[in-house]
Amino acid sequence: MANLAFYAYTVVDFEQDGKRRSNWLRVGAAFEHKDGEGLDIVLDALPVNGRVSLRKPKSKEALEAAKAEE
Repeated sequence: MANLAFYAYTVVDFEQDGKRRSNWLRVGAAFEHKDGEGLDIVLDALPVNGRVSLRKPKSKEALEAAKAEE
């Protein structure tokens, strides 16, 4: 696969102790095409609510992902 561009998360909103909160669960990743013109999104799970948020990996996470691909 090409370079890791984003992690994919499903976000579930809930209320706890009268406060609105969100739980972020990583469900996959997005990889940049070699030509830089698009992304492949690989999901390990499908969110029940249909919501997927893509976030850029932090540098430590990017290094761990690169090691895992080797």
